[in-house]
Amino acid sequence: MSKGLTLATTHLPEQPVSLQDFVTASRAPSTLRAYRTDWRCFLSWCEQEGVPALPASPEVVARFLVSQAGYKPATLSRRLAAINAAHELADHPSPTGTSLVGLTLSGIKRTYGAAQRQVRPVMTQDLQQLVATVGDDLVGVRDKALLLVGWAGALRRSELVAIQVEDLEFAAGGVVVMIRKSKTDQEAKGEEIGIPYGSTPDTCPVTALQAWLDASGISSGAIFRRIDQWGNLGVNALHPGTVAEVVKKRVSVLGLDPAQFAGHSLRSGLATSAAQNGASEIQIMAQTRHTSSAMVKRYIRKGNLFRQNAASLAGL
Repeated sequence: MSKGLTLATTHLPEQPVSLQDFVTASRAPSTLRAYRTDWRCFLSWCEQEGVPALPASPEVVARFLVSQAGYKPATLSRRLAAINAAHELADHPSPTGTSLVGLTLSGIKRTYGAAQRQVRPVMTQDLQQLVATVGDDLVGVRDKALLLVGWAGALRRSELVAIQVEDLEFAAGGVVVMIRKSKTDQEAKGEEIGIPYGSTPDTCPVTALQAWLDASGISSGAIFRRIDQWGNLGVNALHPGTVAEVVKKRVSVLGLDPAQFAGHSLRSGLATSAAQNGASEIQIMAQTRHTSSAMVKRYIRKGNLFRQNAASLAGL
């Protein structure tokens, strides 16, 4: 693969764009950062072992996995993906799809366990208590809107902080939010979701969002922005990591362990709470925009642990 290859047509920008630019744009920035870290880890190990990293043999990759056996299965799978991507970019056959590598990974999972850490969801009652702790200052008004909109929209952290005023359309039933780009929409085709009015003003996401826009005076651009220690509103969107910070800060006030929560707790909380209250798989997927039902089924099962439990129906 030639690194100097450029593409330029009447349908592309006048300035020639390198092939590497397109390859880079095909993956999310967070994925690329993780791949770089994983690739550096593999390179370092290969250097210590005195074996070639590119191209690497299946035996070398399998040995590398064994050296990393203490890490979570998801981390190991991501490191394999990084090794695979590096080989593809260099036009080398990938060693990661071989039976030796697959069996090694399976053996590690069986030995150490394949269960993944799952953050605790913010359930409906949790959310009601969380928003009750926020103040009426600018930070409090922002955090309330952030929590309620993120939860009701089942939004990923990156989606939540990327919302612009121009992406909102207030309607009779609530607010329509255009998600310009997401994990499952890397080509940025865009997708609309509806966030309905809540049953009470105190926990209504639409009311909280409007209150935040009024209090902040934001009329265009990013909705959720940084507020400094003097109460000054920034111009740039919050970093996705700030969503987790807000969640952890607010659950701490309730006396809950912040280590059990993350930004994803809002999204999983909506899905689990909806399942607990009888929402169908299709209804949940329509809001979460999952392309596979596997994860949604986990939310439904968790939400129904007691609601549709054979022991509770046995009449004990």
